Amino acid sequence: MPESLSDTLEINLKRGGPSAEEALDRLTHQLRRASELGIKVVLLVHGYGSSGEGGHIKRVIREALDNNYFSDRVTDYYCGEDLAYGSELYQALLRRRPSIKHHLQSSKHGNAGLTILLLGASS
Repeated sequence: MPESLSDTLEINLKRGGPSAEEALDRLTHQLRRASELGIKVVLLVHGYGSSGEGGHIKRVIREALDNNYFSDRVTDYYCGEDLAYGSELYQALLRRRPSIKHHLQSSKHGNAGLTILLLGASS
């Protein structure tokens, strides 16, 4: 299990070069553990396809999120490329989770290789 940063956990799905399906399985397992540990925010590093691979992990993960595959644990998610420093969405996320500000400040134009997951009971 990756290291927890208070109520925030960073999970790097591209580490080790897994297939998209392996990354999805890994995320499923790690989200289960994160929920058990009371983690509220997951910084999900999946890459964006800069290596020419086309961002397969990103596409599979985003498709799963769009289709509510993780709805039993993920209450909301934010695509990193939409979180440009100071944007309306950036500000909305910080109002919900001010503790992650230092994680987002390093990317002034957003980060297409990152998705922020908010965990909790579904409403």
